Amino acid sequence: MPRAPRIEYENATYHVMARGNRRMDIVSDDGDRKLFLETLGEACEMSGWEVFAWVLMSNHYHIVFRTPEPNLVAGMTWFQNAFTRRINTKNRLWGRLFGDRYKAVLVDSETASFPGSEAGRFQACYLATLIDYVHLNPARAGMVPETGNEPGELRDYEWSSFSQGYVVAPSKRPAWLVVKEGLEVLGYSDTVGERRAYARRLEDWSKEGEQESGANQGALQPSLQSTLRRGWFWGSEQFKETLIERFGAAHREEGEHALSPTSRRSEQARDFSLAEAERIVREGIAALGLNESDVERPKRGDLRRAAIGWVVWHQTSGVPHRWIAEKLGFRTAANSSQQIRNFGKIPQKELPGEIRKWIRGVSVRK
Repeated sequence: MPRAPRIEYENATYHVMARGNRRMDIVSDDGDRKLFLETLGEACEMSGWEVFAWVLMSNHYHIVFRTPEPNLVAGMTWFQNAFTRRINTKNRLWGRLFGDRYKAVLVDSETASFPGSEAGRFQACYLATLIDYVHLNPARAGMVPETGNEPGELRDYEWSSFSQGYVVAPSKRPAWLVVKEGLEVLGYSDTVGERRAYARRLEDWSKEGEQESGANQGALQPSLQSTLRRGWFWGSEQFKETLIERFGAAHREEGEHALSPTSRRSEQARDFSLAEAERIVREGIAALGLNESDVERPKRGDLRRAAIGWVVWHQTSGVPHRWIAEKLGFRTAANSSQQIRNFGKIPQKELPGEIRKWIRGVSVRK
């Protein structure tokens, strides 16, 4: 099955995660971890990436970064291939290091307002929540080292941007790690006192078992964990609609519509297909002059609804018949399937001229 195309554009922000092949470890000692960080630094220097947060675990990593140039794929290809070669050379291994395709989720970096505070509204930011989520990964996994019989501090886990960026002075950070901007997103300034305040907040969360939440998670839906596993964007509905409007044509050109409507689809592909189906229905109703009574009380032999449904079914992928039935007034999903199937059996030359012309126009646009 073709993979959903990567969405790339200037100043896009991503959460990228990759696991080891068969969930095996990708690093085995501090030498491997230093090699990871060195390779990531080289990738950022070559690509211009600006990293908000990163964490390296035993068998996977998380990175949140912005791409000033639309070069996610080129940069990630170099980074993972280079790190694999270097790890294999160092440890006298061979073969693939990472498992499935790396997960890249687009991130809404804008601040959103929600009702609920004493003032009536409060601010929440998807990017801020994600930075906290990444930094809390070691606590969530029980990997924060203990000090004697006392629980350790989150900053004691060395291999993250929290310990190597957010709690240290600017002179001790790599240039590609944009801590100052990250702190501003989180509501802090890049001063000693403000860095300590952020560290205290995160340390408190790590000890109180709130690792699932992070900043403002209660206001941001859907669940971050679920989105990072199965979703393609982390942001508002407006953010999603903007992406679909901007990249819908490119998605069609990538061949997404060529899949069988019964194929298993990614969430990204389904969202783009539904948006495309909405457009077809809207334009079809306008072009064929359908009104509310035509949908609610169709006349015998009126093929306009079936024509629109047929185009939706064949020009998109993964749009269920129950959706088509609701949009076009068919009684049931089964009735939608039957109407569309019967329409497809009619020779084009026998179709009314307005329907034939509209279908040809849709095909040309595709």
